[in-house]
Amino acid sequence: MSEATLRIALVGNPNCGKTALFNQLTGARQKVANYAGVTVERKEGRFTAPSGRKIRLLDLPGAYSFESTSPDERITRDVLMGRYPGESVPDMIVCVADATNLRLHLRFVLEVQRLGRPMVLALNMMDAARRRGIHIDVAELERRLGIPVVQTVAVRRGGANALVELVDKGVPQHTAAPAPSTPSQDMHEEVRALLRAAVTMPHASDKLVDAIDRWTLHPVIGPIILAAVMFLVFQAVYSLGKPLTDAIGNGFDTLNATVGVWLPAGPLRGLICDGVLSGLGTVLGFLPEILVLFLFILLLEESGYLPRAAFLLDRLMVSVGLTGRSFIPLLSSFACAIPGIIGTRSITDPRDRWTTILVAPLMTCSARLPVYALLIGAFVPTIKVWGLFNLQGLTLFALYMLGIVGAMVVGWVCKRLGRDRSEHALLMELPAYRLPQARDIAIGLWERGTIFLRRLTGVILALTVVMWFISTFPSPPAGAVGPAIDYSFAGMLGRTLQHVFEPLGFNWQITLSLIPAFAARETAVATLATVYAVGNNADVGTLGHVLAGHFSLASALSLMVWFAFAPQCMSTLAVIRRETGSWRKVVLSFSYMFIVAYVLAFATYRLAGALL
Repeated sequence: MSEATLRIALVGNPNCGKTALFNQLTGARQKVANYAGVTVERKEGRFTAPSGRKIRLLDLPGAYSFESTSPDERITRDVLMGRYPGESVPDMIVCVADATNLRLHLRFVLEVQRLGRPMVLALNMMDAARRRGIHIDVAELERRLGIPVVQTVAVRRGGANALVELVDKGVPQHTAAPAPSTPSQDMHEEVRALLRAAVTMPHASDKLVDAIDRWTLHPVIGPIILAAVMFLVFQAVYSLGKPLTDAIGNGFDTLNATVGVWLPAGPLRGLICDGVLSGLGTVLGFLPEILVLFLFILLLEESGYLPRAAFLLDRLMVSVGLTGRSFIPLLSSFACAIPGIIGTRSITDPRDRWTTILVAPLMTCSARLPVYALLIGAFVPTIKVWGLFNLQGLTLFALYMLGIVGAMVVGWVCKRLGRDRSEHALLMELPAYRLPQARDIAIGLWERGTIFLRRLTGVILALTVVMWFISTFPSPPAGAVGPAIDYSFAGMLGRTLQHVFEPLGFNWQITLSLIPAFAARETAVATLATVYAVGNNADVGTLGHVLAGHFSLASALSLMVWFAFAPQCMSTLAVIRRETGSWRKVVLSFSYMFIVAYVLAFATYRLAGALL
């Protein structure tokens, strides 16, 4: 890093618009990683100021106080104090505060100021403050704090210009010296004094927000609205994503056939056509459906609705051994269980946190979506229910609900097995509603799509090549009459393990696909595509049609139920180990999910076989 580069740390309470400000300043010039030794996300970006000065921006985890013991807030504190290993001390701190809620945010501003480092206060959401008639005397606030204060609107183009102009001048010189440790009560009094001197607030809350909340937080209407929202989200995943998935699948089929004509018969054509194109092409086809799911999760998050859903579900979740704070980590687990497990750090009670970690993998993550979509497309007819809803979409919704109900049952069992404890009310900040910004949504989708593609070209590609190799070699002996794959390593391995899974209705091909699925669930689809391509010694065409001809509807339903509850992937187990520090809990998590998945898949196969 050159000496001219200015290193700035962005800090602030959750829901202050800090990340939106980070996105506006850095755009696509971001890189996301984890801090060394922990799973806390580290986001860094860069931009160039009008003078040509290079600036690196570090978006630190949101924090309410440095006194908290949560990992996120400890890292934010240690980075700002220069105590975090491998992280440079920032040249300047930009503390972002919600201008509509300074009563809460100014306390953290004072804590950051006590560090004695060069600092700027960015009053964000100033447009919303003006609409509510809130007047902030910026000059008086700046005088009393002794630090520069600028106004920003992170969701508007050019809304951060004042901040850019200020930091372009370099590190501010008039930085207040660190004050001695101040008791919390005195700090609250200092906040009240600042508000009396610099802030005029005609209304205690936003009338529009209150009007919307009367419906969304209503004890009867609110849950109905939430259920409708979630139902429409899962319908949209299939309805909007399926046409694009089909188009990608058809494109890879055409590419596969074309490459097959160009290449001479032999191992190379088998590797490229039966291995890489059949495997990766099938998994890549489900990217649109995964992005549709991420899109709706981002929209709900950016709009400010998610904390309200958590508040609304608190009573229900407490009754099954969870807490309202579990809702957002569990909702994140619909994308991937890993960020959901990491998100449990906001749960202060250790038992609540462990229970949430235990049930988070039961949420239907995006890695399961390719398997569900493949089986639903192959075995569930495309018909309308009540002339409105797609039966395939309803089936997908039922599978998501199966995971939710399973999580509630496991939570209820944990509550009954645990010690009695007093239940406490859920206290949390409800941010103002806001229109999601296209830029932030686009960046979020780009990050998640990139992660999926890296996984596709890394773990999944490697496993696909391995599966092709063991499905092709050794060659069948002279005079063999069965399919070549029957004599391969894959055929031997699949038939050996089939004895364990045969009671569930799984043939050896399905059994074989469960092995790489433990590394990455998506690879189950790639494995089936590879195995059946090699087994048929021909182009797979539409994999769903091939599967429909090789096993029954009862087996397909059993496989769906297996994937709803099966032990989580290796990455999830590694995160559980890191978050809990206990191998015993990893073994417990794996074991209970395997037993539940096996028993329910067995029951599904037998019941479906009897009825169908």
